[in-house]
Amino acid sequence: MVGSGAREHALVWKLKQSPRVTEIFVAPGNGGTALIAQNLDISASDIPGLIKAALDLKVNFTVVGPEGPLAAGIADNFLIRGMPVFGATRMAAEIESSKIFSKSLMQKYKIPCPGSTAFTDYAAAVSFVKKQIPPIVVKADGLAAGKGVVIAQSVAEAIAAIDEFMQKKTLGEAGQNIIIEEFLAGREMSAFAFTDAHFTAMATYACDYKRVFDNDEGPNTGGMGGYSPPYFLNITLADQVLNTIMQPTINALHDEGRPYRGVLYGGLMINNNQAKVLEFNARFGDPETQVIMPRLKTDLLDIMLAIDERKLNGLKIEWADEVCMGVVMASGGYPGHYETGYPITGLDTLDKDVMVFHAGTKTGSNGQILTAGGRVLTVVATGKDLNEARKKVYANLPRINFKDCHYRKDIALIKE
Repeated sequence: MVGSGAREHALVWKLKQSPRVTEIFVAPGNGGTALIAQNLDISASDIPGLIKAALDLKVNFTVVGPEGPLAAGIADNFLIRGMPVFGATRMAAEIESSKIFSKSLMQKYKIPCPGSTAFTDYAAAVSFVKKQIPPIVVKADGLAAGKGVVIAQSVAEAIAAIDEFMQKKTLGEAGQNIIIEEFLAGREMSAFAFTDAHFTAMATYACDYKRVFDNDEGPNTGGMGGYSPPYFLNITLADQVLNTIMQPTINALHDEGRPYRGVLYGGLMINNNQAKVLEFNARFGDPETQVIMPRLKTDLLDIMLAIDERKLNGLKIEWADEVCMGVVMASGGYPGHYETGYPITGLDTLDKDVMVFHAGTKTGSNGQILTAGGRVLTVVATGKDLNEARKKVYANLPRINFKDCHYRKDIALIKE
C-alpha cells in the first residue's frame, strides 16, 4: 500500500479482512497502519524505492492511495515490469492532475459540467474576471492537495486568487495555468466507480465536508468528515450519474487512448435531482474512503484483482444497507500552520463498534501515538440510520485528546 493517510489506513484495514492476504506492507504508512501492517520507510513519491521494495519483499500486488504518485506514473512503472498494481496510469490520471485536460474532455464528450474558460495568461484572466458576476470559481490546473479551488464572493477576491496562483506562485507549477468556472449551487456528492476500462461497476456514494469550521465556514481543507450513502440519493439520480457521467467518461478516456483502470471519483453538484461534474479524481477520496470501506461487503482484494485481470463484469459488488459517518480530528491551525509531535490519549477508551483511521500520526520512541500532520484521525461508526451513526461518533470524540485538537460539530447534521 502506497500512502500515509487515513484513506490508506482504511484500505489496509479492509484488505486485511481478505482470506487471501497474508502480509501487508505500507510505504510510508502512519501510526495506525503500524498496528495492523508493516510500515516501510519509503516516501510515496520515491517510485524507484517502491519498485525495489516490492521486488525485494516479493510483493504480489500493489495498491496506490494518493494522487501524486499516480500523476508521476507509478502505475506505468510497475506495469512495464509486469508487476500488478491498482491505480490509474499517468495519462489516465490526467483526469485529476490537469483540470484543463479534464474540462476539455468533458466538453468534447458532452459530459454534464459547469461552463468554464482556461487561462495561461495573468492579464487575460484578470480582464475576464472583471466582467463576471460573483460568486466566481477560480481553479488551479494542477494538483494542489485540496487547496487549488477558491470560490470568490467578489471580483476583488477572484483577482486576489488569480494573483496568488499565477503571480505569487503559492501553489508552484500547479497554479501556473487556471480555470475560471461558472458557480453551481446545490448539494455536493462524491461518486465512486470501479472500472477495468470497459465494464464499470458503480461502487458507492458519499458526502464530505471541505470547510474547516462549522456551518461551512473558513478555508477549504482536504476534508473534515463525511457520510455514506447520501440521504438524498435515489435510483433516478444514481442511474443518471452512471449513464451520463461515469460510464461516458470512462468510454471517453478509452477513446482518447487513455484506458482507465481503478476507481474513478466524480465530485458532483446535485440540483433538482440532476448531477454535474465539479471535478474528477483518479483515486479513492479522503475522508470518503473511511466511511465507504466499513459498508463494503465484497472482498476488496477480489475487486482489485478483477480489475487487474479485466474480469470486473463477472463480479457482484455488495454494500451493507447501514449508514456510516466519520469526523476528522485536526491539529490546531490546520489548514494553515500547525505544530506536531503531541501525544494522543484516549484511543483505548472507545466503544468497540467505533473505528479510528489514522492520518497524521506516528509512533513515538516509547510506543506512544503522536500527531504528525494536519488531519490527524478520522473517527468512524456505522448505524441503522445517520442519526444512530452520528450519536456513536460524537459520544466517543471527546474521549480522544491531543494538544489544540479541533473537529467540526456539525458533520452529517441534516437540517432539512
